[in-house]
Amino acid sequence: MAERHLRAARTHTIGEVINLLKPEYPDISVSKVRFLEGQGLVTPQRSSSGYRIFTEEDVRRIEYVLKEQRDHYLPLKVIKSKLTAWEHGEESPVVPETGPPPEAYFAASGVSLTPNELMRASGLSKDQLEALVDVGILEPFRLPDGATVFRDEDLVVARAAHRLLARGLEARHLRAFRLAVDRQTDLIGQLAAPLLRHRNPDNRRRSAEVMADVAQAAAQLQESMVRGRLRSLLER
Repeated sequence: MAERHLRAARTHTIGEVINLLKPEYPDISVSKVRFLEGQGLVTPQRSSSGYRIFTEEDVRRIEYVLKEQRDHYLPLKVIKSKLTAWEHGEESPVVPETGPPPEAYFAASGVSLTPNELMRASGLSKDQLEALVDVGILEPFRLPDGATVFRDEDLVVARAAHRLLARGLEARHLRAFRLAVDRQTDLIGQLAAPLLRHRNPDNRRRSAEVMADVAQAAAQLQESMVRGRLRSLLER
């Protein structure tokens, strides 16, 4: 009786679920669905003969998980929490802002500067430039002929470093910024890693979108938090 009721309510076998979702999510498989079940993300009922029976709600849950993994690269623990909020009507309806297109964020002029050109353009002295290279703030690029050049983004870094040095900081103090950048780069790289493992143009594009969006949001987060804490110092 229970099984007849389930079938009357538009249920699906695991094979039918795969066929429904495969056009949008080509990587879906029986083992993937079973894994999601094992993680508690979907709980299909069973027929009297032991076969899994998926309702329309189950299919929507699976699709939600796959979409969150594909579009937002979230770990299953986070997706499970979002699913719980979704079920309780607690998920925020606010759509996140989107970051800059990767073409703009990662755009480079292709201009390279010799050490002397970089010093003239940034105001750094030879000793300051060498100290910044030693602590990893600036990373020169060595050409095949052995010449050392700096790329266009290095000029922005050099000018910012010059401002900090002029305020009394030393190159060794800036190492903390480099370590923070390393940690942030590693974290963002982990988000895009699943896409980068598949070397095709679509995944490359999507990985670039993820990294540009997250990097810009992280920069905004950091700058706003620093500004707020410094304001607190002034208000004491």
